[in-house]
Amino acid sequence: MSRHETFTIATRGPGLYEFTDRVRGFCAGQGDGLLTLFVRHTSCSLAIQENADPEVRRDLTEFFRRLVPPSDHPAMAYLTHTYEGPDDMPAHIKAALLPVSLSIPVLSGSPALGTWQGVYLFEHRRAPHAREVVAWLGR
Repeated sequence: MSRHETFTIATRGPGLYEFTDRVRGFCAGQGDGLLTLFVRHTSCSLAIQENADPEVRRDLTEFFRRLVPPSDHPAMAYLTHTYEGPDDMPAHIKAALLPVSLSIPVLSGSPALGTWQGVYLFEHRRAPHAREVVAWLGR
């Protein structure tokens, strides 16, 4: 038996957007199984990260901004896919480096996350977006 739902996550620019509570609600009362999360976009990704200290999220966002700067940065002059803005191709690169799907064991109706772990959508674009994450729980 399986169950699925699509979460819509509103973003306001680059950064990590936690949706752990929605994941917990989806899994509640469902027994044991395996949860798969899949983001339906090519310029954002998913992450399981610390949810206690917001500095972790800020530091990760800054690290990836420095790792893959906008296409108008001199170091990125080799990029050819630039007509959708200077953040577009770098967003695709970040999404290629990071996961777009996650698998999380579900035990007794609860995702088996660690004490400080949260589930995040990692937005790589500057403009606001409505991102879709498909959740599938198989038992």
